[in-house]
Amino acid sequence: MPEALTARTPRERARAQTIADIIRLGREHLALHGAAALSLRAVARDLGVVSSAVYRYVDNRDELLTLLLIDAYGELGDAVDDALGREADDDFPGRFRALGRAVRRWALREPARYALLFGSPVPGYRAPAERTTEPGTRVIHALMGVLDAAWRAGKLHDEPASPVVIPEAMAVDLEAIRRGLDVAVPDGLLARGALVWTSLFGAVSFEVFGQYGEGTFAAKDELFDHHLHVLARVAGFR
Repeated sequence: MPEALTARTPRERARAQTIADIIRLGREHLALHGAAALSLRAVARDLGVVSSAVYRYVDNRDELLTLLLIDAYGELGDAVDDALGREADDDFPGRFRALGRAVRRWALREPARYALLFGSPVPGYRAPAERTTEPGTRVIHALMGVLDAAWRAGKLHDEPASPVVIPEAMAVDLEAIRRGLDVAVPDGLLARGALVWTSLFGAVSFEVFGQYGEGTFAAKDELFDHHLHVLARVAGFR
């Protein structure tokens, strides 16, 4: 729930609304100028206040970038949750496709915000992990939740046709990930889940950033659905 709706006193509500306005204007500037050119002074000008007034709400440009990251991660996570909520709990391939399409729809609608999350790092900015890790992992948690539920229901193949040996060092990483995500899928499936995750976002990024090249694919919807079909097979959906 937005802070503006949970603030209790008039002063708290006014402060929350001002921060919401700063984030809204930050989104607009992000779309027009990109993250590297983001300026609190310019936001203050559009807000109709002197720049010093904005610093009472947002300390600096990095803080504004952090607020925009959290805002974008939250909206993307909400879009995925909403899409999953429209699918039957036991339709695991359908839930996977719904998740992938939700990511793509949001990314194409919000290319500048998608670029902030998954594009080139902003020079001089380092996102604070204690504030961005939780919202930033909502989609991978949702994806692994779908795979884990399918595994528990016996709807995922344990191994591909040609089993792949998991190196010992990688198995240590996978165990840590398994504990962090609280899932039961075995190493092979978890590693394939990582491949599916990165491939899904790779396909979205290629489209958002124009990496396919002008005119290479006219049937973009069909191309993405084909990718999802192949990735569902990689994941092991029966």
